Amino acid sequence: MLTVISDTHSTDDHRLSGRTHEAVRDADIVAHAGDFMRESVLDAFQREATQLLGVAGNNDDAGICDRLPTTRQFTFAGVQFVMTHTRRGGSTELSLLGRERDADVVIFGHSHRPTVIATEKCTLVNPGSHAQPRGHRAAHAEFEVQSERKLDGRLITVDGDVFESFTITS
Repeated sequence: MLTVISDTHSTDDHRLSGRTHEAVRDADIVAHAGDFMRESVLDAFQREATQLLGVAGNNDDAGICDRLPTTRQFTFAGVQFVMTHTRRGGSTELSLLGRERDADVVIFGHSHRPTVIATEKCTLVNPGSHAQPRGHRAAHAEFEVQSERKLDGRLITVDGDVFESFTITS
């Protein structure tokens, strides 16, 4: 399983709880789309995750910015991902990033709003924030392997309620 989280906004701990904490522990890969805020938070995630892939966000300190890129590409079950915290130009710019990188999925954060947008060339996924939802649902995203190059995705609350399901095919 691939677990996707973002926007922790913490100064001392990962702030994981409920289903989100379970999903991080159970995941083959955890992708964090930025705004850990402090290096101690990044370190706490690294202790919890089997494999952590992160990007630096606009609120991350210099230590995180030195350790993490602002954009990262990776493959999970044959599906191509590109991850960034945010891009000026919103969904249009994110879609262009996906096309430039030949990605099936663009993961992003910043707005704290869990969102799935299917575009012509790729799917944009914002997992929201598990720790600071700012008026939205506290959430994360999970991707389960259906078959090679096909993933079942879902947005899920910290309490474990699935509120959006989708399929990604490469």
